[in-house]
Amino acid sequence: MITEKRHGWILLLLCVLVHVAQAGDPGWRVTVQTDQPGGRINPAMWGLFFEDINSGADGGLLAELVKNRTFEFPDGLMGWSKVEKGAAKGTLEIRTEAGRHAAHPHYLRLRCEAAGEGFGLANEGFNGMGIRQGETYRLTLRARQTGPAPKALRVELTAPDGRVLAATSVSGLAPEWNSHSAVLKATATEAKARLAIHAMEPGALDLDLISLFPANTWKNRANGWRKDLVQLLAEMKPGFLRFPGGCIVEGRYLTNRYQWKTTVGNPLERKLIINRWNDEFKHRPAPDYYQSFGLGFYEYFLLCEDIGAEPLPILNCGMACQFNSGELAPLSQLDPYLQDALDLVEFANGPASSPWGQLRASLGHPQPFHLKLLGVGNEQWGPDYLERYAVFHQALKAKHPEIKLVSSAGPGPDDERYHFAWSKLRALNADIVDEHCYARPDWFLDNAARYDSFNRQGPRIFMGEYAAQSVKTVSPDNRNNWECALAEAAYMSGLERNADLVVMASYAPLFGHVERWQWTPNLIWFDNLRAFGTPSYYVQKLFANHRGDTILPTRLTGPGAAQAKPRVFASATRDQKTGEIILKVINATASPVEVSILLAGAKKILPKGREIILTSPHPADENSLDHPKRVAPIENPLSGVAPEFRHWFKPNSVHVLRIGAASTAKKISG
Repeated sequence: MITEKRHGWILLLLCVLVHVAQAGDPGWRVTVQTDQPGGRINPAMWGLFFEDINSGADGGLLAELVKNRTFEFPDGLMGWSKVEKGAAKGTLEIRTEAGRHAAHPHYLRLRCEAAGEGFGLANEGFNGMGIRQGETYRLTLRARQTGPAPKALRVELTAPDGRVLAATSVSGLAPEWNSHSAVLKATATEAKARLAIHAMEPGALDLDLISLFPANTWKNRANGWRKDLVQLLAEMKPGFLRFPGGCIVEGRYLTNRYQWKTTVGNPLERKLIINRWNDEFKHRPAPDYYQSFGLGFYEYFLLCEDIGAEPLPILNCGMACQFNSGELAPLSQLDPYLQDALDLVEFANGPASSPWGQLRASLGHPQPFHLKLLGVGNEQWGPDYLERYAVFHQALKAKHPEIKLVSSAGPGPDDERYHFAWSKLRALNADIVDEHCYARPDWFLDNAARYDSFNRQGPRIFMGEYAAQSVKTVSPDNRNNWECALAEAAYMSGLERNADLVVMASYAPLFGHVERWQWTPNLIWFDNLRAFGTPSYYVQKLFANHRGDTILPTRLTGPGAAQAKPRVFASATRDQKTGEIILKVINATASPVEVSILLAGAKKILPKGREIILTSPHPADENSLDHPKRVAPIENPLSGVAPEFRHWFKPNSVHVLRIGAASTAKKISG
């Protein structure tokens, strides 16, 4: 029998054991060397990759609502339809007038035989036109009368059920080509509106360059950009913007490559070409996908300036897409491609007195854009690419040694093409090598330490395209879910730990229209009226908004940390301006994790800070137009901070801890 006294001792011992267990080693430990800072982090570390895929430009970022505004699609009436109201009757004909305009020789002849309640044409926009109640829309068009003709046109914005949302008229038509404009104010909101133009009396007239923009664009610019989409970009605080792609740089054939010189000047006079994503995927054909270049190189540079991003233009190096034709410009015929590169530097940086600098100034920007980076080729590989890159490298370094060149290591992160490229680019003393990877989430988790032991001698690295694929690369069933975003966060912690080597990184692709996409996943989705950031968007935003300036060496120990496939990850930086330590911990397990945090060498730690948490209970969770922030960060005060403290990290979570601290850190050079 146990005596009462002995029973009391047993209870006391149990209490002590429980206390020791609670106060014992939590298993995971993060040591941040605050007094031994590593290299500086590139202010442009986290950036954006833009390509006109998924209606990213036409029908997306470019706020133009009219599709085929110059009637230059191979089917000149694509996007347009005949409108015969009441007893109206007539014909629509695409015509060509020799010598009229090299970039867009086609125009529409409207012949009204019977006016009825209105004869004319309507434009469907990009799966409809997004119209908002109370907002104004600016119509511009060119017209001329042909013999007896209507003296005015009636213009309407209409809903699918026929309701008139806005109406105005265009008068003053004459026998000569003239530009006309009008303003429409919407009385209701409609995502699937269309633009209709009617003749109200018999006769014939010609129409061209029909354009409709909301007045409420980003910074209210004419030929402007969708405000909500740019706002999402600006809120990321991106360090750079890579443009214009992507495979569209190369084109399926060289005749269809991206040529920057055709994308500057009057936006309505830029020559349209087919988008290389028009029929790339048989499961997502897009026969009406063309590039109007309303968003061209000048606008890209302006956008960079607006959102505080370094411009990173990518130029064709004489190679068409190797996934398509692989067509090559002979080495002896690279001069036009080289000249494009040299002229682009002058357009961006040259004085207003230089030929291309003068063009920039005439467009409204006399000051230079301060271009520092230039990509040579997109996602090329093999001896043909390396031969051409060497030619560009020699010519550009001779004339513009101040420009850092971005070269390609091919489409994969560890195949023969990749290793061949690296061997040659090291020998060429390349500046920055662009690496790409699209893979399942496990790849990103398993490769978070990829650059921890990477050769530091030679070129720096640009992780230029990456995104976790929930099913497989190119699958139309890929989802932008939390599982993928969490894996990307784990991988990004490895990029941040090695920011002395990996100087730039960007998720790809950037935009996707919910009805007009070719590729998934994407960072931001939108329809004609709304937009939302995916969980991956919020991961990118967390890293960019909480970048820091200096690497703080970080060591993670604990269960599984020494294994080949750990599932808890950490990185740390210092914000030189605020003095804060920024610690990121990613818990990619299904259980909460307690971590002991040691801020080694910290002279003074403030007991309070703040914590930003991005998490979701279900790996399959996604954001949507109706639930745009189902997975989004929350911020809480952080207390109990000390040189050594413990903290719990939620299951399947990204935590950013901002800790106020002074340090015995040595002065950082470089």
